[in-house]
Amino acid sequence: MSASESATPRLYSKTASASQEDQVRSDSAQLFRRVLAGAERAADFLTSSAGMLASYALDCSLHVTNQSIYPLREAVVASSLIGLCSVLFLQWNGAYRGGGSLLHIHETERALRIPALSMLLLLAFRLFLDLRISYTAILIALIVIPVLVIQQKLMFLSIIRSLHGMGVGIDRAIVYGAGDAGKRIVSALLQSLRLGILPVGVIDDHPAIIGNAILEMGYRRGRSVPVLHGPITSEILKSHQCSVLILALPNLSSDKQAAAVCAARQAGVRIAFLSGLEVQEQSWTQSIDLDGFSLTPKVEPFLTWHYAIAKRAVDLVVSTFLLALISPLLLLIAILIKLDSPGPALFIQKRVGRNGELFNIYKFRSMYANAPRYDFSPTTSRDFRITRIGKFIRKTSLDELPQLMNVFLGNMSLVGPRPEMPFIVQEYTNEHRQRLEMTPGITGLWQLSADRAFPIHENIQYDLYYIRNRGFFLDIAILIHTLFFAIRRDA
Repeated sequence: MSASESATPRLYSKTASASQEDQVRSDSAQLFRRVLAGAERAADFLTSSAGMLASYALDCSLHVTNQSIYPLREAVVASSLIGLCSVLFLQWNGAYRGGGSLLHIHETERALRIPALSMLLLLAFRLFLDLRISYTAILIALIVIPVLVIQQKLMFLSIIRSLHGMGVGIDRAIVYGAGDAGKRIVSALLQSLRLGILPVGVIDDHPAIIGNAILEMGYRRGRSVPVLHGPITSEILKSHQCSVLILALPNLSSDKQAAAVCAARQAGVRIAFLSGLEVQEQSWTQSIDLDGFSLTPKVEPFLTWHYAIAKRAVDLVVSTFLLALISPLLLLIAILIKLDSPGPALFIQKRVGRNGELFNIYKFRSMYANAPRYDFSPTTSRDFRITRIGKFIRKTSLDELPQLMNVFLGNMSLVGPRPEMPFIVQEYTNEHRQRLEMTPGITGLWQLSADRAFPIHENIQYDLYYIRNRGFFLDIAILIHTLFFAIRRDA
């Protein structure tokens, strides 16, 4: 059986007989993670409190309302309440368990949602405690606190990365299995800096993939983990100085499983087993806890009518506003396309939307008019089908702007899986067809990742991640990442 057979949402741990030195190293890493979690809680409290105080100061300096300035002590009480509520909400939401999320999108989503929840509680405290905090200060805080929290999280992760670079708080891990589960585990570990578990190699028995590398799922393909030839031996584990072995396949034969356990015991490393249902059947979220070696599946969220209405309202308002705002730019691009090559400025094509319904998608034409209307999209700017102006508008994503009309009409949403052409959808597997449960979008996790250079259907994990974790604040987080954190210069 090949180690590339994948799957698994739950990770069980079994500690092999480790040497005293390895045990001391492991205890030190665990102590480091506990200290780190405490420091992060303190930083979140101070950042949220400071954000509320800053909002109070801005409210006082702007004199937006006619309400008399309330005492500083009341602002301090309100700030402390906000800081405490933020930490409690983050704790309840699993922010301190250590697991990172795909593209760190949930960290941004939390930074937006938690302050909003804290402000709702502050409004209640305002009534019961007779606090004279103005509504203006609360509205300002809804902007200031998320900005400060996001910046604080970035700085915190940068500090952790620097400490890891010095070898502090790191456990080196080997993953057995280079399939989909192995790729997801490697990415989860690389993006979960708080866990301090660094994958240094992936072992697989399949000879065809030996010598390759597992690339991190992310904005860029900067980090990778080499694939080594199996089977697992104590020599391989010792040579890579690893302290953790993760078996990324539940259906591993008993002989190979016993051999892996034996090798781990001889090398004195801990071993973790993955078992459960297939990866594609699970909600692979940030809710993992590799510190205790347990991957906990998240329950499939129920798509409430509140979310559907809010999502459509935002789509309608934003698309209307942007269409009115950028109409001169749209006209200019259309003129440049007409001057560059013969043919219409707009490119209209049938795409498959929600529940498999066909609709007309609108884009600026970036290829010559005689290019095949239905064919795989170019993956490089050197494609002979692309016009001169087409290279520019594709590189800057300006060719996607007319899809705001699709959003206005309700065929598409601002955030969602990208719609594909009918001939591609005809080849969908049951796993791929899950994409059709959602209204397609202009932007999404796949568009933000380095894997956007490859076909969507070959990178289904991004869309499945979004579908199983979708929510209003997650959509806002993706839009923020699109605008500020993922300005790309792809070829």
